[in-house]
Parts: sequence; C-alpha cells; structure tokens
Amino acid sequence: MSVGQNIRHDSAVSHVTGESIFIDDRPRLQNEVLVGVLGTPVSAGKIKKIDYSDALKLKGIFGIYTAKDFAHNKWGTIVQEQPIMVDDIIGYIDEPLCLIAVINDEVINQAKKLIKIEVEEIKAILTIDEALMAQSFICKATPFIRGDVESIFKKSPHVLKGVFECGGQEHFYMESQASIAYPLENGQIEIHSSSQHPTETQHVVAHALHLDFSQVVCVVKRMGGGFGGKESQAAQFAAMAALVASKLKRPARLVLTKDDDMMMTGKRHPFKNTYEIAFDNSGKILAFKSQLYANGGAYTDLTPSILDRAMFHIDGCYYFEHCLIEGAALRTNQHSNTAFRGFGGPQGNMTIESIIEDMANYLKIDSYEIRKINLYGINDRNITPYGQLVDNNVLPEIFNKLYVSSDYKNLALEIQKFNLAHSGKLRGLSMTGCKFGIAFTAKHLNQGNALVNIHLDGTVQVSTGATEMGQGVNTKMQQIAAGAFGIPFQKIVMMPTSTEKNHNTSPTAASSGADINGAATLLACEKILARLKWVAHLHFTGTVFNDKDELPAFVHGAVNTDHIIFENETVRCSLTNKKMTWIEVLKMAYFNRVSLGGYAFFKTEGLGFDKKTLTGKAFNYFTNGAALSVVEIDEYSGELKVLRTDILMDLGRTINPGIDIGQVSGAFVQGMGWVTTENLFYHENGKLLSHSPTTYKIPNIQDTPREFNIELLENHSNTQNVLRSKAVGEPPLLLGASVWTAIKNALHFRSKDQLPNITSPATNEVILMELSRYE
Repeated sequence: MSVGQNIRHDSAVSHVTGESIFIDDRPRLQNEVLVGVLGTPVSAGKIKKIDYSDALKLKGIFGIYTAKDFAHNKWGTIVQEQPIMVDDIIGYIDEPLCLIAVINDEVINQAKKLIKIEVEEIKAILTIDEALMAQSFICKATPFIRGDVESIFKKSPHVLKGVFECGGQEHFYMESQASIAYPLENGQIEIHSSSQHPTETQHVVAHALHLDFSQVVCVVKRMGGGFGGKESQAAQFAAMAALVASKLKRPARLVLTKDDDMMMTGKRHPFKNTYEIAFDNSGKILAFKSQLYANGGAYTDLTPSILDRAMFHIDGCYYFEHCLIEGAALRTNQHSNTAFRGFGGPQGNMTIESIIEDMANYLKIDSYEIRKINLYGINDRNITPYGQLVDNNVLPEIFNKLYVSSDYKNLALEIQKFNLAHSGKLRGLSMTGCKFGIAFTAKHLNQGNALVNIHLDGTVQVSTGATEMGQGVNTKMQQIAAGAFGIPFQKIVMMPTSTEKNHNTSPTAASSGADINGAATLLACEKILARLKWVAHLHFTGTVFNDKDELPAFVHGAVNTDHIIFENETVRCSLTNKKMTWIEVLKMAYFNRVSLGGYAFFKTEGLGFDKKTLTGKAFNYFTNGAALSVVEIDEYSGELKVLRTDILMDLGRTINPGIDIGQVSGAFVQGMGWVTTENLFYHENGKLLSHSPTTYKIPNIQDTPREFNIELLENHSNTQNVLRSKAVGEPPLLLGASVWTAIKNALHFRSKDQLPNITSPATNEVILMELSRYE
C-alpha cells in the first residue's frame, strides 16, 4: 500500500542530478528571441513620453513594445485594474514599462540605457500611515462582531492596548518569474510558464492578445519554488512573452533576473494592527477588539481575500466570547502585494500570539498558562468569531502533549536560572499554536479535475490541475493512484499540468492542492476500477462476456463487486480464490472494448460563507499544531540564535509522512525568517534596496534551530478530506511566530517591568535598540 508510506519525492533524483527541467532549461530554438523588461523610474506620476528610437538602432534588437501593443492591457484576479505594462499612470517604481526583444542579454542592458522616459512625477504614498492620512483604500471588510464588547471592557479587571506591526516578505523562489511562448498555426499560442495557476495564465494571455481561451495552452511542468508569488503574478509576465511571440512569430523567452524579479513583483502584505484586549487575573480573555490594516500596494491583486483570511485567523487557537474585528486594505505606491504562503493567516495569528505574550509579561505569569485556559474547547467555547464550529478539536491535546514531551516546566526554570547567572546573554521560551482553515475563501475555487490513463503495459499517466513547486503534490497523487489500483507507485507517471487536459483549474494554493486534486484523482481511479472489477467479476464467475452487459449497474453499485480485490499487482476474487495479474485484467478489458481511461470532477461539499451576513461555513476543516522555541540573544550585538524548536502537528492520516515533515520544517523556517532576518529596505523614493541575496537575508543553515524536533499527531478523525488526510503547506509557517514571542519573553527579563515593544521582523538591530531602552 503506497498511501501512508515515505515514498521519495517524484523529482528527488532528477533534482539532485540536475536533470530536472525548469523553464530556462528548455533548449533554445534557432529563431528564439529573449525578452527584457524595463521598469518605471519613479513611484508615482504620469508617463509623458517614451523614446526608444536610439535603442532600436542596436544590432541584435528585434523590437520594443509598450502597453499600446496589447489588445487588452488590464488584468487582475479579483478586479481587472492592473496594467500588464504601464500605459500612462505609474503605480509603483520599477513597474513594467517596456518590453525589449533581443538576441542576447547584453543587448537588453544596452537598450535599457538608451531608452528615454519623460515623466511628470507626483508625491507617492509609501506607508500604511500615509495611506490612512490620504484615505487611500483598496477595500474595507465586513467586521466580525460578537457579544457586548464595550460593556465588558468597562468592567474588565485588566485592559491592554497597543499596535502590532509586521513587515512584508520576499518569496525568494529559486526560479524567477519565467515564461516561454511558442507561436503556433492559426494564431494559437503555447505558453510554458512557472505558474501556480495555469488557467489564469491562459486567460490573461488570451485576453491580452484578443484570442479565445481555446487558442491558448498553458503548460506547467514544475516551478523552482512558488510560495504564492506565482499564483497571480506569473500571468502578467506570461502575457509579455506571448505578446512578443505573437508580434514576431518567433518563440519568445522571458526570464527575469533575481534583481528585476524582486523589484517588480509583490510581496507578503505588511500589516499594522491596533488592538484592545480585556482579561482577568488568570489571563482569561474577556473581550477583544482589533482593527487590521494591510498594505495592498498599487493594485488590488488578491488583497481582499488576504485581508479576509487575516481576520479569520486573528483568533488563533483561542476563543473570543466578545469581540469586534475590523479590517481595511490600503492602496500605496508600492509593488502590488500578493499571495504568500499563509495568505494573511500569519499576520492575523501572530497578532494574538504577540498580545498573549504581553499579557503574560503584564500579569507576571507563564504565557503557556494563558494560552491553555483560552484554547478553543471540545464541547463548548468552540465557535469562531465568524460562526464556524471548531469540530474534531485536538488543540488542547496538542498543547498538553507538547508541554509534557518538551519538559516545558523544567525548561522554563532552567532558562530563568541561566538569565540570572549570565551577563551579556539572554534566553527566552515560548509556545505558540496554529488553527489554520483549509479551503479557498472564494467558494468557486474549491473544485478540481483529474484525467487518468492506463496503458496495456500496466503503467498509468495521471494529469491534474495541481502544479508542482517542490512541495510534493505530484508524489501524493502518485500514491493515491497507486493505492487505488494496488500497484507500485513507480508505475504512476505524473504528467505536466496543461490547460488542454485539465481545464478551468484552480490555483495550487490555499494548501488545497493535494486535497482537491487528490480527491479528483481518486474519483477518476475509482471510475476505472469499477469497470475493471466488472470485467474481473465476469471472468472469475465464468460469465460469458457480452458488451451489451449493463456496465452502469456495476459502476453505480447495483451489483456488488467488493469480492474483487486489487493489490500487489494482482486481481483476486475472494469468493473463488482465483487470481490474475494486473496486466491480464487490463488486456481483458481492452480486448472487450472497456475503457481504461477516466476523468473525474471534484468539488468540496458543504462550503459557503456569506461575507455580508457572516453566515455559512468558511473552511472545510482546520489543520492544527503548536511549536515551542528557545532562543538566545547576545546583548552586545543583538545576535539571535534559535537553540531549540519542538513542533507537534495534526495532519490527520498522512499520505506521505516524510514529505509532510519536510513541509513542516520548511514552512517553520520560512516563517521564522519572516519574523527575524527578512527585512525589506526601501529608499525614501520607494525603490526597493534589498533586491538580491547580498542584501535580503533568508535564513541560512546557522539560523535554523540547533535542536529541531518534529512529531505528527496520530489523528484519523478528519472525514472531510481525501483518505482522512489534512493539508500541510501553509499551517506550519504560522508556528515561526514562536521564535518572535520567545524573543519577547527573553527581552522581558531585562525590561524592568516595561512590556517589550518590538516590530517584526526582530532583526539584530531591532533587538539591540530595544535592549538599549532598558539601560
């Protein structure tokens, strides 16, 4: 049985040997052109004139194109307001302005220097505070309101007020935005893109070139990382490559440099959240108020949905009996911020975890005790602020098990002794949790389809709408199909995702790639399996095969074929003890004209949340977890070391434990990077300065926890999802907050009863400046 086993990633060997093909690894054709992108020189203003006449004189240049060359120049996942290329109004600095089609990269750089741009510059809005002053809003969300908040605040024993501020984050995928467009006959285009959403890429390209959707095929073999950054914004760059290919009737390759990619594309949304919290002497939360402000950047992109998810997750793992949660997104003259692993969930969840750490410091009790008494309950205190039941709740079990397994109590005492005995070194400890809702909050996206083709040698090709970006979704599809047919996973080949085989697909996002596409794959396999069981049943019972037999009766369960069992490449009948091989039953089906292919459509049932009335079910289920982190701070330099992290995750009945543990560890480290080292620096004119590996610091091996323990909770209660599994992609990233709250815990030892007041990321500089306040 493949399901539940540690099957290696389907590209593990080819990644290690360098044989994996990414976009820029595709062989260059003889008539292929390269495409460079020139960005705007200011953050806000109006384009008066573009003069590229001198650049066109360069040897090796085939053409220069602007917004006017597109049939339609607007795109956007939610609101079609963003220009593919700037037409007249500049939204942000380095926004794509010109396309340069050339013979090699050297000519691109020469051409950029020769293009003259005349701009009427205006004052830019670059921060949340500036946007609030200018009342520059993208959207305002419907607030979550429960109970009688104001009266509780008036009679509460304790009230804390404050501001939680967290910065953005660069996706830093290894493969930059990349596309190759191949012009075909009859005006058709085949686009190979590093995209999480082939269907949106197909649609944006078609719209930009005034083609029918059926004239564009988008193919995604794999991505060299995505993390949300290629959910929507890959489509824009694919349209640019497609335009050049269409104009020149030649293949066109557009692969951004890391610098251009970082300057031109959106990031995780920075948030600035105000809050008030009322609580009693034990730390029990009595009432909660918060106003979330997200920096959406220049255009809408996915910001409304990201703001919604931040509001959905500001409760974290904790019950609010009385609450008022409001949210708004601001429009600024920065790159249009976009999806990033967690999709607003981390910004919401980290807010309440920070507040709880402050409550603990204020009350002088351990933060674990406050978290424990505020956790969602099993039989009561289990309804979210947006009205959803937290069913199959394992949060109390997770927190208690991790408390015991980590020896939290003694660990806290050891840290206290260390801090008393050492000067110049500080240690801190904190445990935080996650309760991450699994589903797209846009109901229509919770659908998928799969195509399964079996060949007569016993091998199987599976095509789904899921895109592989390193997370192992293809491996899980392999295991699901192999388990359904009772054959080795090596006989399952995952095909490149293509819009001609899997149409109208949803993005591989919201941690739902394996859920939706895995369920569709299983349904497609079961359709074929029903036919094969019918064939085997007739054979084993000695029934003469008649192709007028009513196959649908077997397919729809009118005739029981449970006695036909597929396992270990063998088909056997439990009634007669007769057997035949997997290949024999396939040939028998083929020669009797029984289909060996299957297509299936899946939609997640029971979902439907009305944002206006705050009724319905927003999520299919919740993925839960907790992390304990121990940190050490050098008080002279602000240097941070993560000494230890213990994680306990509930991933249901895991399809592939090895891949899931890899996802947990990777997500945690990425979340830890967001709250510690990954700082986006901008010039006062809005230009991103940290746009390369030399200036933008993702965690390296020395930043990861010295001791790193990950355990998966055994839990078979999740009947809502394929094979009782749970999604893993995004939830563990929220646990990176435990490092940040552990920093707060350490700082409080020196703060002389002040509450540590740090922003995220807590870089060495931020820590050092905070320590200087205590002197």
